Amino acid sequence: MERAGGNWLYPTTLLCICGFFSNVRPSEPFLTPYLMGPDKNLTEQQVNEIFPVWTYSYLVLMFPIFLATDYLRYKPIIVLQGAALVITWLMLLYAQGLLAMKFLEFFYGMVTASEVAYYSYIYSVVDSNVYQKVTGYCRCATCVGYTVGSVTGQILVSFAEVSLFHLNVISLVCVAIGFIISIFLPMPQKSMFFHRVKGDHNGLKIEYDGVKSEEEESASMMPLNCDNADNMLNEHLAEPMDSTSDATETTNKMPFKRICVVLAMLWKTFLQCYSSWPLLCWSAWWALSTCGYFQIVNYIQILWERIRPSQNTQIYNGMVEAASALLGAVAAFVVGYVKISSIWSEVSLLVFSHVVAVSVFLMDIVQNIWVCYICYIVFRIIYMMLITVATYKIAANLSVELYALVFGVNTFVALVLQTLLTLIVVESSLLNLDIFGQFLAYSVYFGAVAALFLIFGVYNIVKKYREKPRPRENVSVRLDCRNEVTPKTS
Repeated sequence: MERAGGNWLYPTTLLCICGFFSNVRPSEPFLTPYLMGPDKNLTEQQVNEIFPVWTYSYLVLMFPIFLATDYLRYKPIIVLQGAALVITWLMLLYAQGLLAMKFLEFFYGMVTASEVAYYSYIYSVVDSNVYQKVTGYCRCATCVGYTVGSVTGQILVSFAEVSLFHLNVISLVCVAIGFIISIFLPMPQKSMFFHRVKGDHNGLKIEYDGVKSEEEESASMMPLNCDNADNMLNEHLAEPMDSTSDATETTNKMPFKRICVVLAMLWKTFLQCYSSWPLLCWSAWWALSTCGYFQIVNYIQILWERIRPSQNTQIYNGMVEAASALLGAVAAFVVGYVKISSIWSEVSLLVFSHVVAVSVFLMDIVQNIWVCYICYIVFRIIYMMLITVATYKIAANLSVELYALVFGVNTFVALVLQTLLTLIVVESSLLNLDIFGQFLAYSVYFGAVAALFLIFGVYNIVKKYREKPRPRENVSVRLDCRNEVTPKTS
């Protein structure tokens, strides 16, 4: 069946423009100097209290926004994201005090939690044969927007001597443009779970080994403990309700039944997705590494400010952020076109995970701003390269429509881990480490992640070595198993 909005160019162009302007934020690389400068006059300890609010709000809002994204069909959540960005920068300009800045971080957590709508919207308004193309365009737009914003901010600060306050004014104008454009996005007519078209199961097809038929895949993805599940889905998720039905039943029973069916389907889909061992391993790396990545990106400006205070010397945060984002995007692009065998991908994962741990350790120990800049660039390049490999390995086991679910679950686990790490390392009730102590703890964390996957790598090598002498036996077992299957009668 043809998707709503068969012409992919119009919605893709609008979404890319929206994503571009929403990410052109010249002031973002200078957020910590702005908060600790004369405009906000906060201390380092107060800034340390502000940033964890983003982690907590992102974690709390992520699952409800994920459900609301599907139920409201994507566009309203993209508009909400744009509105939250505008509110964030209005507060950054005019709000004062520690409490106001914490509320600001809450709205920014809403922004990041709503990203799932931006990256999954396009699949509901274009044909499946252009998925890969439009995905690349949309992700490229956000990356280019962030790079342009960072470079612009650095040029304005270094050469035009524009104040950080006016940089935030420029950021506000850009995110407001993105918000206005989001209003004109076409409204999708369907979604993956709540608004599915009758007989459409493509969004629930898992491609583990390429041996199941579409009919078997669709049947295997039905909700748990539901008899005649296909009829339930077609009745309650796809077809509109009868206008003559009782009002009380319409407002109370039907929405509750729809939600129950969708939650059951989500749980069933979750179990089947993560029953694949390769997908589970790469998802574990995704969650563990993303947790540490969020912490580094969140607190790196405080480290830079401690090593080289912006009030006394010239800083180059914007150029470093732009260079790391651009080189990371190039590395991710190159990796996407390089064929990597399973063994070599695991070896590269182990090697580069150790390089990440060493980079974070050098940031903390050397305490030289140029070493810190270089190590940060190396850190981001490696992370973006490896996350691309992880994305490819995970996507190899899934149909495109399930990306949002699996990537959302991985990000949710990363946020849970980040919350625990923040509570232990940052909060005053526990270790309450200063910024150098925090980065030492983060280097130990990445070292532990590298050691964990070293163990997994050795285990996989030993397992493959033991299975290697018996290839004929494995083939015969598979053939016998296939011979036992009784073919369907017409």
